[in-house]
Amino acid sequence: MISVYIEYVNARVRGMKRHLMDREFFEKLMNKPDIDAIITELEKTPYHEAIEKASVQSSGIRLIDQALRFNLVQTYRLILSLVRDEAFEKHVRIFLEKWDIQNIKTIIRGKNVHVPGDEILACLVPAGQLDEVTLIELIKQPDVRGVIDLLATWDIAYARPLTERFGKYAEKKDLAILEYALDRFYYERALQLLARRSIDDRNVRDLITMEIDVVNIKSVLRLIRDGVKPEDGKNVLIDGGKILDMQALLDLLNTASVRAARAALKDTPYSFLSTLTKKRQGNELISEYEKELDRYLIEQGIGMFKGDPLSIAGTIGYIAAKNNEITNIRIISHCKGAYLPEEEIREEVLYV
Repeated sequence: MISVYIEYVNARVRGMKRHLMDREFFEKLMNKPDIDAIITELEKTPYHEAIEKASVQSSGIRLIDQALRFNLVQTYRLILSLVRDEAFEKHVRIFLEKWDIQNIKTIIRGKNVHVPGDEILACLVPAGQLDEVTLIELIKQPDVRGVIDLLATWDIAYARPLTERFGKYAEKKDLAILEYALDRFYYERALQLLARRSIDDRNVRDLITMEIDVVNIKSVLRLIRDGVKPEDGKNVLIDGGKILDMQALLDLLNTASVRAARAALKDTPYSFLSTLTKKRQGNELISEYEKELDRYLIEQGIGMFKGDPLSIAGTIGYIAAKNNEITNIRIISHCKGAYLPEEEIREEVLYV
């Protein structure tokens, strides 16, 4: 009976996969002369309903952002309506709860620099545990402390790491302290939920531990670039990576330069960083390496489509592909809105 249920879910997901945009579509978007032309093109796709809904309130770039948000939330709700099995739902929610973390980060960043509430809301995707009503109430709070206190009042788990680290944040006025606390909490909890030996737990754990590696590598490269002492930098690293344990990360932190750290990764799955050449003159741009790490993660996630058809693999692969599609449309539209030349836009798009 379970196998029949899984086959049904995967059949529905394969049907949804057929509606994903391909490389040819992204090329077509990049060739459009302006934002209005991009909107017209999106109206010919499965995004037409979201475009129509967003056009009631917005125009231009904000219309596209709002439409993408509508479409993504609708897609996630459909997936959750399919995965009624408790184990399947657990795995999907682990990935969707990353939006909770991102939304909280966005809100506290906005509060930290006094961004208007409507601008913060436009950047949020209510796809996880925190729905839009909840996020709006958080946005109404006067400051970072108010946001954390309200999360605590509602007994929302994300309040715990924020409360524990708020004193340090208040002392140093460094928002990264709170952001790293959220990341560490998310990954630790995800690994606890994936402690079983089922094939689905193993598949999802592989992706999560790989993501921990990537988050840590990004942190190490930034810390080295900024000249942070290893004893201080280790406080922002997250335990539980797939390849790089804490000692390996500390060894990377102790290398003499970003270039040396990249070279030290040559015998790992992240060896592509050691062979990358600078695209621009001057100091090494960490963003170029971060982009390649993001591309690697997307490839691994989408690669789940090839996994066991009687597992959660296809659904997780679809989530990764859908996120990539949304990201690419957003990159293209924002770059086009900023009048960037096509060759620069092409560098930003994450083709997978």
